[in-house]
Amino acid sequence: MSGWKTRLRVSDLADDDRLELLCRKCGQSRYLVKAELEARKADQLYLDEVERRAMCRVFGCKGRMRMALIRSHKVSAFVGGMA
Repeated sequence: MSGWKTRLRVSDLADDDRLELLCRKCGQSRYLVKAELEARKADQLYLDEVERRAMCRVFGCKGRMRMALIRSHKVSAFVGGMA
């Protein structure tokens, strides 16, 4: 199965994109930015590899994380109507 996580690398992300990681066990969330992953020398990893390696930082939890891509690009609504 191939999805967006298997096709994108950390280096493909824009500088203002954020990755939201949500713990599947306790529900705690945290955010990662491209600069933080580059500092860890993870810029050539695919996003599914980043998700697989991530674990919850809450004391005693250490659950697996679910990743979502948060983009801060402006999105305009469709303005128009049916003719």
